[in-house]
Amino acid sequence: MRSCYCFLFIILFHITPAFSQRDFVSVKGHQFFINNNPYSFFGVNMWYAGMLAQNEKGKQRLIRELNFLKDQGVTNIRVLARAEGMGIINGRYRVEPALQPAKESINGNLLNAFDFFLAEAGKRNIRVVIYLSNNWEWSGGFLQYLNWNGKLSDERMRNTMEWEQMRDDISMFYGCDGCKKMYFDAVRQFVSRINSITGIPYKSDPSIMAWEIANEPRPMRPQAISAFKAFIHDAAQLIKLIDKNHLLTIGSEGVTGSENMETYVSVHADSLIDYATLHIWPKNWQWFSDTSISISMPVVKAKSLAYLAQHDSIMKKLNKPLVLEEFGMPRDGENLSVHSTYAHRLNYFEFIAESIFLKHAFPRICGANFWAMGGEAVPGSSSSFWHPGDPFTGDPPFEPQGLNSVFVSDKAIWNMVKAINDTLKNKSN
Repeated sequence: MRSCYCFLFIILFHITPAFSQRDFVSVKGHQFFINNNPYSFFGVNMWYAGMLAQNEKGKQRLIRELNFLKDQGVTNIRVLARAEGMGIINGRYRVEPALQPAKESINGNLLNAFDFFLAEAGKRNIRVVIYLSNNWEWSGGFLQYLNWNGKLSDERMRNTMEWEQMRDDISMFYGCDGCKKMYFDAVRQFVSRINSITGIPYKSDPSIMAWEIANEPRPMRPQAISAFKAFIHDAAQLIKLIDKNHLLTIGSEGVTGSENMETYVSVHADSLIDYATLHIWPKNWQWFSDTSISISMPVVKAKSLAYLAQHDSIMKKLNKPLVLEEFGMPRDGENLSVHSTYAHRLNYFEFIAESIFLKHAFPRICGANFWAMGGEAVPGSSSSFWHPGDPFTGDPPFEPQGLNSVFVSDKAIWNMVKAINDTLKNKSN
């Protein structure tokens, strides 16, 4: 019996320090903390990270890219949990393979791939923010749930959608009880998972910083706002019921995408929501139209500062942290080649990072994740859009591959990222 106790003591002695060094991220006021130390980060979006380890080649790419990010001081990655459905949607290929390829099926290999990713992230003390579905069609998301519940025909799903049609379609999700049940069931399954590699339940894994209800959930139509608010609260209630250890956020773009400011304020005032997010997309929001970008850069910067200030002010009243979890800028001339220049992107990223982390212009903003890590990928030359079998880049399949990706060869950007993260690390010590 004494030998058993000694063996147990040895195990606990070796396990406990590892967990104490990677404690859960918590919130006090408008600041993140780890082990009572303030936590700020300049990280990346890497939506494909949980999908890479489907085979040995993918595992090795993931390991190399995580090692690369750790060398740049990156401590935070935002990733996609799951893709829904397969095949053409809105006229183009969506992400595949999907975790849920059909209504009643699950791809166990992808669950194991996500386990591997979390285990590797944990080894490097990298925190992970996980969004549990998608407002947009590039991973299936809410549109796929509508299709599985008979609200959208297969033909309508496949054909190219006009923007106003898409708004009408996605807004139906919040009033579709069957769709929401499928989402809740998927969330329950994923958040309750036990890692097959580490043996640690996801809800007990300090490598996870936060769950996100979805990527950029929007009411899409004013008449859906009430149902949207109810869904956000119900989703938050479910996630917090399963997992009381991790932070929870919505995944919002901010006032843009919320139909009005009141909606954004209301859903983030919910006590179940631990912190708020915002995204900035100068190109998508038509803050510039010249492909050279240089002509409009002063306007882009001015609008960015105003948008950041607006949301920082909202969080001052709500007393919660704020994260700029998506912002991006095309390469010069919107060139897609990994060999093209990116001076304007570098200029804009430096401007954002300096405003937040060096000038401290927005006290509630504790983190920023640029879009997006493209890693080692080299976009194919046959088409500017993703096709099954192509390497994952930071650009979703529906966008030209290379448009917003930051590749490992973009050394000037990574030098800037490392410098900012070195500064943040020195401040936290």
